[in-house]
Amino acid sequence: MGIIIMIIVGGIIGWLASIVMRTDAQQGILLNVVVGVVGALIAGLVVGGNTIMNGFSLSALLFSFLGAVVLLAIVNLFRRGRVR
Repeated sequence: MGIIIMIIVGGIIGWLASIVMRTDAQQGILLNVVVGVVGALIAGLVVGGNTIMNGFSLSALLFSFLGAVVLLAIVNLFRRGRVR
């Protein structure tokens, strides 16, 4: 049951991060889930484990959200480099 909740929360975090980074129109629900979960993993590596992967708290949600925003910023940086 924990993995299902993690996927749902990861999807919400990925969706919110895509709204902040203005990439919501370019990605669907599956990519939002991937961005949220991978963003949580990135934040876990940087912060030291305080993400949605280890438990739910306000700080875990915030760090996971920031990890997703950083991930989308990196993806946008590479997209812009290839387009030009």
